[in-house]
Amino acid sequence: MPPHLCQLCHTSRAQILRPKNHARLCAPCFISTFEIEIASTITTSHLFHPGERIAIGASGGKDSTVLASVLQTLNERHGWGLDLVLLSIDEGITGYRDHSLEAVKRNSAELGLPLSIVSYEELYGWSMDQVVAQVGRGGKGNCTYCGVFRRQALDRGAAGLGVRHVVTGHNADDVAETVVMNLLRGDLPRLGRGTSVVTSMPSAVGMGTGKEWEGKGRVGEVACTSVKRSKPLMWAYEKEIVLYAHHKKLDYFSTECIYSPEAFRGSARTLIKNLERIRPESIMDVVRSGIDMAKLVPNAEGGPGSGKPEAVQRDAGEDAEGGCGGSNGEDAGGEMAQMERKLQQDEQAEEDGTETEIKIPTKAVNGQRHDRDTQTSATAAALTSNVNGQDHDRHTHPPSNTTTTVPIRTKQEKKSNRKATRDTPPPKQRLGQCERCGYLSSQAVCKACMLLEGLNKARPRTGIEVGGAGG
Repeated sequence: MPPHLCQLCHTSRAQILRPKNHARLCAPCFISTFEIEIASTITTSHLFHPGERIAIGASGGKDSTVLASVLQTLNERHGWGLDLVLLSIDEGITGYRDHSLEAVKRNSAELGLPLSIVSYEELYGWSMDQVVAQVGRGGKGNCTYCGVFRRQALDRGAAGLGVRHVVTGHNADDVAETVVMNLLRGDLPRLGRGTSVVTSMPSAVGMGTGKEWEGKGRVGEVACTSVKRSKPLMWAYEKEIVLYAHHKKLDYFSTECIYSPEAFRGSARTLIKNLERIRPESIMDVVRSGIDMAKLVPNAEGGPGSGKPEAVQRDAGEDAEGGCGGSNGEDAGGEMAQMERKLQQDEQAEEDGTETEIKIPTKAVNGQRHDRDTQTSATAAALTSNVNGQDHDRHTHPPSNTTTTVPIRTKQEKKSNRKATRDTPPPKQRLGQCERCGYLSSQAVCKACMLLEGLNKARPRTGIEVGGAGG
């Protein structure tokens, strides 16, 4: 069987079968097509403006390496005038991040782009190795700490460079995994954020120019920063990114993080890869479905028409229990049916005006009271008067022949309260500043500070030093 020719140039032998559209292309045509598609994503989404300074989140992996190479190529080809810099985060993972940072340094020298490195140890006083040693290895909490810290570290690093726009190497596979994760967790309001090319926009609170960090060896504290984020590779398959890096002979680090195998994203990734083997177009279909579903969710975070710069982040423990498929919902169908019947009875009684005052009798069994929750002022007097005596019953109760009256509201009171509740608008989520670190947060204390507080509680306040024996 003769070899297939490239469907674009019709002269060279086809080397690549694209999973996106099954096109057979030669290596030069594939590289050109890949770059044209990324340029189309940038221009149609209006990601950059001429002369803008852009920080590329560089981890040393294939995605960020390809992103840096493509952006530099397109910047020179189209004359965008972008000022590109590489921004890396050192999580402090021995045997992983130290090796990947070496690849970032080689790429920085190869592409001629300046490099800035911000470390967890420098910002938070904790490296990921220390965090894992504290909270334990093998749980989902490792990625929770790292994800929260990395997001804030990128923003602080960008602010330190005077950069208002950070681009990341998230590809179509990553977005599809995010869609599946949100669906499995029942977290539809976050679909808008995960499926948008621009993930966050600068808020009304301005960011400093970055001059306060010039000439300093470390990133200083940021009072308030809101950095625009975008994903130029959002419509690129992971396989095509690997092929681009291979044919361009790019230098990247490919080892997986040693703390990530237990992450929830790994389960979503396995599902997406299994679907891709059966039908490669499934990845793009999942992404488009996520975009369509996000439009149907009112006031979704980051979604169209939400008007909200940031929503409350999920707690670390929300994914562990109580979600879809959890045992907490066992026998929920019968309970819901009983509750519905009870509500219907209450509504009927309210309409008929048959509501009555309920009197709960207080009975005694064998001379001993079993109602441990009802206490009167006589109880408090008995407790104070028998301090030196033998009476240790802290739940002394009123006589057994008393009754407890449960007051009910009239129909007019219920209607007035119900109308007031309907007229009261729901509380609006407002984006402010963390009262501890000044970072943007919708709560008084940001999630990073809450995690750090838990870590610092177990850290000794005073170091212990053992000196040598004096002579």
